[in-house]
Amino acid sequence: MKTYDKICLITGASSGIGYALANALKDDGYRLILTARREERLATLKCDQVDIYPGDLTKPGFIEVLEDFVFNKFGKCDILINNAGMIMAEPIETFDIEKMTAMLRLNIEAAFRLTYLFLKRFKIQGHGHVVNISSVLGTKVRSTAGAYSATKFAIEALSEALRLELVGSDIHISCIEPGLVLTELHDDWPVHPREGMGIHTPLKPEDIVEAVRYILKQPGYVRIPKLMILPKDHNI
Repeated sequence: MKTYDKICLITGASSGIGYALANALKDDGYRLILTARREERLATLKCDQVDIYPGDLTKPGFIEVLEDFVFNKFGKCDILINNAGMIMAEPIETFDIEKMTAMLRLNIEAAFRLTYLFLKRFKIQGHGHVVNISSVLGTKVRSTAGAYSATKFAIEALSEALRLELVGSDIHISCIEPGLVLTELHDDWPVHPREGMGIHTPLKPEDIVEAVRYILKQPGYVRIPKLMILPKDHNI
């Protein structure tokens, strides 16, 4: 299947890794559907090759409407990139339970719902690829980031179980596990992790783009379940 025949849905496409992926995969010739909450950001990516479908993945019913939009318009989807997410890391004294539950709904519940809905479609059409943007903290933990790590551990566990369930099929499941990436996620932190953790040169979103490209260009018989990518100063 040629690249320009491939339909790809990217969540969290309005900034950071998602935005970089949208720009890159558009240049590579993929037909894209992009979703995120910030419509004005998505609008900068809209063109004949790109559809935008703004909304909140945690809003009841939105994921099902998004699924219908993709399959009613194109009749298929080849790639789902679960990129939408949020991060919080706070000590016990200042931990915000409501913010944590919002993170759980987005990072776990929304990703699980979307994955299962699209996998049912992938099984019917006989092929597909789910790429989950996980984290190095999906394999390790650090102080104050237990809740965020738990969301990524959940993604890792689901991905591995699905990989086993789909062995022998033409449906791929991949997790990318970045270390610190310089995006907007940490803009409101009093001390940015690059200072707090001594990471002088964080990864760039474009580094993750290249990891996704590497996974997507493999021949059909190759599986890459996990790919970890770290900056050289990330001691974890």
